[in-house]
Amino acid sequence: MSELSTLRLDKWLWAARFFKTRSLASEAVAGGKVHLNGNRCKPSKEVKVADKLTISKDGYQWDILILALNEHRRPAAEAVLLYQESPESVAKREQQRQQRREEAVFLDFSPAAHKPNKKERRLIHRFKGD
Repeated sequence: MSELSTLRLDKWLWAARFFKTRSLASEAVAGGKVHLNGNRCKPSKEVKVADKLTISKDGYQWDILILALNEHRRPAAEAVLLYQESPESVAKREQQRQQRREEAVFLDFSPAAHKPNKKERRLIHRFKGD
């Protein structure tokens, strides 16, 4: 990690692996999905160590504190060293993940065991009124 004093927000989000590309990071910031120190900002906003970010993505929310700046995208093991997530944020996200799993089990739309045969198709068409 290099010794930078500031770095563009979209570049930091990309380097910390919250978004796959810088353009996706820029769109998220411009769309209000990322807040810096509680305020909405632009992708070009300069971030520094000790800034707080709130990131909303895919229905989940991260509340993080920036610990380091790196302008290069490094492996995920190194990317997690760039920030620290609050324990409340981790617990809330895990609760959301568990809730989604339960909903997925409840709403399991598994496909039929077999394709309808000719007789069953006729019944289906008759039922639909075709």
